[in-house]
Amino acid sequence: MNLRDPLLSGAARHLALPVRPPGSRHVTVLMGVRDGGAFLESQLASIAAQRHDDWSVVVSDDGSRDDSPETVRRFAAAHPARSVRLVPGPREGFQANYLRLLLEIPDHARYVAFSDQDDIWLPDRLCRGLDALATVDPDCPALYGARTILTDAGLTLRGHSTRFRRPPSFRNALVQSIAGGNTMLMNRAAADLLFKAAARTDRIVSHDWWAYQLVSGAGGRVIYDDRPTVLYRQHGGNLVGAGAGLRPKLRRLAALLRGDFRDYTNINLAALEGVRALLAPENRALVSAFRAARDAPLSQRLGMLERTGLYRQTVAGTLALWGAAVLRRL
Repeated sequence: MNLRDPLLSGAARHLALPVRPPGSRHVTVLMGVRDGGAFLESQLASIAAQRHDDWSVVVSDDGSRDDSPETVRRFAAAHPARSVRLVPGPREGFQANYLRLLLEIPDHARYVAFSDQDDIWLPDRLCRGLDALATVDPDCPALYGARTILTDAGLTLRGHSTRFRRPPSFRNALVQSIAGGNTMLMNRAAADLLFKAAARTDRIVSHDWWAYQLVSGAGGRVIYDDRPTVLYRQHGGNLVGAGAGLRPKLRRLAALLRGDFRDYTNINLAALEGVRALLAPENRALVSAFRAARDAPLSQRLGMLERTGLYRQTVAGTLALWGAAVLRRL
């Protein structure tokens, strides 16, 4: 079967309802999948159960060795009036898989949502994002993201992701990601921005952090909702886990001391340099100032960093930022 064709079998296709034409609030869901069979069916079911029912799904399977592709085909057959497409991923990691997905955004998509393969969307996940984005001029790139409810693999409640209180901005995005991709929804202007950038970008740290940097860096609007919209499973197969709690904080501190955060910053700055023309002039200057501050002698580094106005969302995070600058791990 050609993976770019509709996923219904020949017999089912004759019985299928016509695919519903997209409306003015149509949401295209981009889902990266690799060996997601344990939880994929319930994630897809939570998309189908959304109160907002004008949606389509594009799944990029990144070389699954389980029955994930067949799970998607069954979902497509059960929802014949929806557009559900399965495309082959690049098999270069989840970051490359989401870059690939951005190039699959259809012309008719008015809004675009990211989805993981193993979460549960709360029924109002899309409605809440759409209502928030409706307050923004459609010509302005806008990105919505929210908190999550943390669970174990069996959906037992474990807590919530950190509530952030400082405003989103490019000065924050350069040094912190504040919302998971599994909660994100963007308008068409933001989707077009990410589409252009994806065509010029080879490597990113994560698609959600990168989306935050791009939309805020281009002068767009980022909306952070402190009410959770997703049940975020924490299990042994997570490629990226949630950041709340003592243990994740200790892991981040250890990563900082190893130099991982500096590596992430190098990757992010290289990606932003490749799309420099898409950034607002003041943010192009901010990238240059940040780059210079990181590499300056210690006697100048802290003063230069302070003048950039970069910040993290919490006091502990800001202290870690300054500690990283002193140790040249930023």
